[in-house]
Amino acid sequence: MKAAVLYRAGETPQYANFAEPIPSEHEQIIEIKAASIKNLDKARAKGTHYDKHENYPVIVGVDGVGVLADGTRVYAGSATGMMSEKALINKHWYVPIPNELDDVTAAALPNPAISAWLSLAYKGKLKAGDTVLILGATGITGKLAVQIARHLGAGRIIAIGRNQRALDDLSADATISLNQPDDDVKQAIKAEAAKSPFDVVIDYLWGKPAELLLGTLAGHDLNATVDHITRYVQVGEMAGPAINLPASILRSTAIELTGAGGGSVSQEIIVKIQTEILPEVFKLAAEGKLSIDTLAIPLKDVAEAWQQDAQGKRVVITM
Repeated sequence: MKAAVLYRAGETPQYANFAEPIPSEHEQIIEIKAASIKNLDKARAKGTHYDKHENYPVIVGVDGVGVLADGTRVYAGSATGMMSEKALINKHWYVPIPNELDDVTAAALPNPAISAWLSLAYKGKLKAGDTVLILGATGITGKLAVQIARHLGAGRIIAIGRNQRALDDLSADATISLNQPDDDVKQAIKAEAAKSPFDVVIDYLWGKPAELLLGTLAGHDLNATVDHITRYVQVGEMAGPAINLPASILRSTAIELTGAGGGSVSQEIIVKIQTEILPEVFKLAAEGKLSIDTLAIPLKDVAEAWQQDAQGKRVVITM
């Protein structure tokens, strides 16, 4: 069969022949239709992720959309790679896809949508009517976070990012551009906090933007009382892996700082990904209430797709 094959760490996957999978008693074969290229896939291919590939050659891609032997169309993951014509999946772990939802969208949604959902609902403990600020709202996951926050009942959403066109297209109640002087960014944050103190902050950037935001919150008395707590959830590090965080900020503000990632979610919540979260994500997308920008590229062009700058779109390999 044809597949996206990685021959050694750090190289680019190639379109090549690969042996067809043979299922064990706990596995079944799925005929793949689409699989997205994610930061996780690239990190594993580079050998920089803790869950890196051990033996080569391997098929890349941790998840995808396909058809089971009985014709059921599902989303699933596989430890042996999904960017191929066929793959092996667990007999008991898959999520059916609504007929109204196309393969490309279904393949693109799970990774960023799950991240946004867990960050908002479980780490951020979003409640109906809460004011949510999303730092890095113009990225793939950030844009979904705005939509999911609205679905979960956020009363007010403030989006911060650099891509002005993307900011303009968001369904946020207010936007703040990072393409302006730091003092202007701080003043804009203060103005929005004065309207309604931030209940939840989802941060996809970290680095300097996080320093600006945290410093502004520390100097703004509307957010510096024990009567109102800002739940700050650190998710990504697109603007840098580290920040300068003075101890006084945490002492002088009612900010709960936490992180959202694979190592911070309980097994109880992980189970809900299959039974509750993904079914709801697919349902919303099928109803046109959740969207993601995609760029579909055929499997034979996987090497070019791997290097593709999709400019805010999720690249999806189609079989």
